Amino acid sequence: MLSEGFQLSPVLTRSTMMKKPPLTKKAVKPRGDVPLVPAPSPAREARFPIVGIGASAGGLEALESLLKPVPVTSGMAFVVVQHLDPTHKGILVELLQRNTPIPVVQIEDQMLVERNHVYVIPPNTDLSILHGVLHLLQPAAPRGLRLPIDFFFRSLADDQREHAIGVILSGMGSDGTLGIRSIKEKGGAVFVQAPKSARFDGMPRSAVDSGLADVVAPAEELADKIVAYRAHVPLLARPRVDLAPKEQGAVEKVLILLRAQTGHDFSQYKKATIYRRIERRMGLHQLSRIADYVRYLRDDPSEAELLFKELLIGVTSFFRDPAAWEQLRDQALPALLESHPEGGVLRAWTAGCSTGEEAYSLAMVFKEAVEKIKPARDISLQIFATDLDKDAIDKARLGVYPANIAADVSEARLARFFRQDENGYRVGKEIREMVIFATQNLVMDPPFTRLDLLTCRNLLIYMDAELQKKIVPLFHYSLNPGGILMLGSSETVGAETDLFVALPGKTHLYRRTGAARRRTEIAEFPPTFGRAGDATIPRQKALSTASLQSLTDRLILQRYAPAVVLTGEKGDILYISGKTGKYLEPAAGHANWNIFAMARPGLSYALNEVFNRAVRLGAPSTTRDVKVGTNGGTQLVDVTVHPLAEPDGLRGMVLVVFTDVVRQEERAPDKPGRSTPGGRRRLTEMAREFDRTREELQSTREEMQTSQEELRSANEELQSTNEELQSTNEELTTSKEEMQSMNEELQTVNHELQAKVDELSRANNDMKNLLNSTDIATLFLDDALNVRRFTSPITSIIKLIPSDTGRPITDLVTDLNYPELVADAQEVLRTLAPREKAVTTRDDRWFTVRIMPYRTLDNRIDGVVITFLDITTAKKLEAKLRASGVDPRGGSEGS
Repeated sequence: MLSEGFQLSPVLTRSTMMKKPPLTKKAVKPRGDVPLVPAPSPAREARFPIVGIGASAGGLEALESLLKPVPVTSGMAFVVVQHLDPTHKGILVELLQRNTPIPVVQIEDQMLVERNHVYVIPPNTDLSILHGVLHLLQPAAPRGLRLPIDFFFRSLADDQREHAIGVILSGMGSDGTLGIRSIKEKGGAVFVQAPKSARFDGMPRSAVDSGLADVVAPAEELADKIVAYRAHVPLLARPRVDLAPKEQGAVEKVLILLRAQTGHDFSQYKKATIYRRIERRMGLHQLSRIADYVRYLRDDPSEAELLFKELLIGVTSFFRDPAAWEQLRDQALPALLESHPEGGVLRAWTAGCSTGEEAYSLAMVFKEAVEKIKPARDISLQIFATDLDKDAIDKARLGVYPANIAADVSEARLARFFRQDENGYRVGKEIREMVIFATQNLVMDPPFTRLDLLTCRNLLIYMDAELQKKIVPLFHYSLNPGGILMLGSSETVGAETDLFVALPGKTHLYRRTGAARRRTEIAEFPPTFGRAGDATIPRQKALSTASLQSLTDRLILQRYAPAVVLTGEKGDILYISGKTGKYLEPAAGHANWNIFAMARPGLSYALNEVFNRAVRLGAPSTTRDVKVGTNGGTQLVDVTVHPLAEPDGLRGMVLVVFTDVVRQEERAPDKPGRSTPGGRRRLTEMAREFDRTREELQSTREEMQTSQEELRSANEELQSTNEELQSTNEELTTSKEEMQSMNEELQTVNHELQAKVDELSRANNDMKNLLNSTDIATLFLDDALNVRRFTSPITSIIKLIPSDTGRPITDLVTDLNYPELVADAQEVLRTLAPREKAVTTRDDRWFTVRIMPYRTLDNRIDGVVITFLDITTAKKLEAKLRASGVDPRGGSEGS
């Protein structure tokens, strides 16, 4: 939800103050040797915000619009990370410096960040920051797969924490989305260019769709919003230990309003963390007092929802803390698999799953662990993933993630567990079907039980000590003896060491002990949870044999007295009541407990028909007078099939009831004289006709089965063709991404070159006007003495027109009495010594001809410059003086 340019993400963070080196001018050198960086000192200057700016195609225009209104004394530093051609010399520094008075420098390795400076990443490098010092790294990923913005934003978040600000500008792809997640997690702010105002909206739209943007606005408005945010969050610059009574009371009022609006109680979360999140919201709304924010919260109900999402922990990633996942795969999971029987099901719960990355990571790690077991084992994993945030759960169910998850997921895992499409990567079917998502309040709602594995990462750190003391025993209650608990890198089980034993290493993996379960305030999680449309839980496996029998017996006693069979939706027998030997018998060969395979002759077809009809319609269905072959005879049977919707424990199962039918002759003997030979013949014919109809029906059924087999075969061929097309499509998508990356680089280079062309055009105009204003005839020749450029006055001396550019000077007609002109020009090129000579023209004009080498900025000789200075007036005056007997050099001729 966007309101006045603001949008909040579901993040709850823990901020810690970090130190940085003193900010001295000597530490920053825009050119020359690597600057010396002083070691961190406790007596350093207070921190200032560092704004990381990510841009790609079309980003130069947005960068200029963003930086132009920034005050010179904003008190912030700006670091620009752009997708650049690694082989192209960057001129971004010069282009940006034209539009801002703030000093703009290109980053050098180990450069210390100072206030009121703009730093630009050089081409073909990755950028990181440590203690406020910028470090350049060689790119690890191949060209086309680099994510320099994500890389720097993550480093910025870890180093500057709540002082980090991320800005996403125009660009294609989704680079930067993972980075702003880290900035939000550490308490920083995220500003995004409005997609409609961006030349390329890929990066801004990905950031907005992630729900992490605090402010969404056009590039020219972002600077003012960043400065305003900076001005209204000064309290973030100092750690807060204890709140004043008034502030504490205001925070409690906020929590009361939040509980009234959302139904969720955050009173047992850490107060300092909550206060920081409230301060962020105050800064975004430019409110200076928390009492004002309480009033704003009451007046605007939508703000409660935004604050609620701000307090939620929505930051996660695939395979976070890789060492922990490796230990889980290589040590913990093999031990669990070894203790489970063949065909068993492991149960896992991912609490606080956010958008599903950790739940899917667990599924992938499980698949890899099973493959390593020799000999192979048939064991499956059922993962229950829950979170308080409904929007996050909806995203997790979709299983679609941006292309930049390649930074966290290896190429092998991407190829095996994901399918690439136009939106990024989609989780494969085999992984998606292992996970069931549902919204759940960990504190208030009942937990899952009989678990083998439980993961709850980076959630406990936001709860106060009292709440943690309730949650850890709850996890012990949920796990089976020997079950594994996986916590975040900053979390432990605290004082509950009698309930859990840490596994070797520092990965925060724990094994549940066999200690007696303590009483918990939370009842067992009900067996039916989640929404319609989620993957269904195999309830018949979840129920114990005793409860299954008691529920079934109770239902049979209430509704039926005859032989009854309870099956699944596919006809697999779960429970039998009464004597069913007359209707069912074991089939020869491998044991098969399917009711259709065990049906006696005559019953199979009718049972299959009535069963499918009842399941399809979802209502009871009966077929009557079915003739079933028994031992040495036949028996008429009524078969009733009843799909069960209640009680909850039997939902989705099917009840099959067999009722014997008494033959007509057994009910009442015929009266004498009622039966006649003609009547008996008619009955015999009807019986034969019925048998023929049954045979034809059986034949039709077999033909249908044959057709189904053929259709199935054709479907398999189509599936194979579809897989080949998908493979081709993936290759084309990869090529498309590489082309997009190249296009971004070309767009950036093109924009820079266009700016350079405009600059050269202006310089050329300046040069032309300068030369013309001097009224000196000037001729520029290249090193082959071809005409390169000339000024207008030269045309009165040498017959030149604009089309003569490029012609040799020897081809031109001149009025000069100077046949040595070409030879003198060649001599100047050879010796690099200028020459000067006074020459005449055919019409008695005099010129001082000066020939000089044409020297480029890089000190290379690239032709000659010839100037013609008109000295006719001086020569005529000299001739008059000589005629009057006066020596022009002084005195008379006779003296």
